[in-house]
This record gives sequence, C-alpha cells and structure tokens, in this order.
Amino acid sequence: MTSGLILSDVTLLHNDGDGTVRALDGVSLEVAAGEVVALVGPSGSGKSSLLAVAGALTTPTSGTVLVGGSELSSATPRERSRIRRERIGFVFQSGNLVPALTSLDQVRLPLTFGRVANPRDPVALLTDVGMDHKARRRPHQLSGGERQRVGIARALVTRPEILLVDEPTAALDRRRSQEIVALLAEEAHEHGVATVLVTHDHDVLHHCDRVLEIVDGRLGAFTPSTR
Repeated sequence: MTSGLILSDVTLLHNDGDGTVRALDGVSLEVAAGEVVALVGPSGSGKSSLLAVAGALTTPTSGTVLVGGSELSSATPRERSRIRRERIGFVFQSGNLVPALTSLDQVRLPLTFGRVANPRDPVALLTDVGMDHKARRRPHQLSGGERQRVGIARALVTRPEILLVDEPTAALDRRRSQEIVALLAEEAHEHGVATVLVTHDHDVLHHCDRVLEIVDGRLGAFTPSTR
C-alpha cells in the first residue's frame, strides 16, 4: 500500500454569485509518510480548500486525491467517512475541544465512532504530549497551549496516516507556538504520519521538512523574501 498523501492536478471551483471562484488551480502535492510540509499564503489563497480536499471533506472538481493509496473521488460517501475516521487526523485552531469532556475523554472520543484496528493508548498518548497530569481537567481549566496538546493527542489516537493541521499557533505566544509545532513534528517523524501544517507563523517553519506557498489557488515554492 502506498503511504502518505498525493494530490494530482486538483482543481476546486466554487460558485460565487454570477461567477466562479477557482479555489484550487491544478494543485499537485506529495507528502511522504513521516514528512511535515508547511503551507503558507495570504488569507483566501486556498489553504483551507486544500485541507478540505485532502481531508475528504470536499470532493475536487477535477484531479485525484490519494490517502495511503485509496483514491477519494471514486469512494462512496460511506467509504470516505471511514477513511476520515480511521486514516486522517485533524488538529484545529484552539484545539476545538468538547467543553464537557475531560482531557482523557477528549482523546478517547474518536474511538467511540467505530472500530479502530490498532489505536494508541489514550493515557500513554497524553503522557507523550505532556498532559497526563491534567487528564481529568476540562477545556476551561486548560491554557491555550494545553488545549492544543490535547487536540494533538486526540488527532493521533487512531494512528492516522495523514495529519492535517490548521493554524495551531494562532492563539499562542511565541514560546508555546514553538513547543506545539516541535511536538507535531516529533510525533509525525516518530510515527510516520504524513503531515500538512497550515500556518501564518513563519517563526515555526524551521520545524518542518518543507515549506510551500499557495497564492490564488496555485501551489509553488516558498522563499523568505515573499513574506
């Protein structure tokens, strides 16, 4: 089975009143198992659209998307749901945690949605992200960085092949931002997770293996001079 994430010539069109918006314009991207690719670009450039297509949340207008060798556009809705649940992890801004659940229950939550063949141990995973001492705390009792750590643990509990990370440092100070992205990179490298990290924070890019830029739906090389 092919590991990682492959997008080939992906185009995504949206209707916008009387016109059509080309959210993605012939995007091709390969992310290998254990590789962390950062994606930068201005607001409205297509970063969120790329994550939605890669995460089986949106079907592209044309092109192909493969997750671990499974082609998403030819999958049935049930198959796409299973792929999202079992093979793709999501880390959202501010953790996106359930207010009523403890940290440990947040991490256990994805395991309640269906059978997972080989999950990671939620308690051990909280230890890995440095949150075992707050396993019984709820989100309002955690700092922004702590909520992000719980969100990372929750995303990794199913042993996903793909990890999609949306602006994980948006609400964090510089020190915590460095800690969170370093942790994401460490987990991706150690467990062979193909990771796409969307960020506006150029100070954390050195933790990533590659950095690409998306502008007007087109993906290309990033250089510091384009800041």
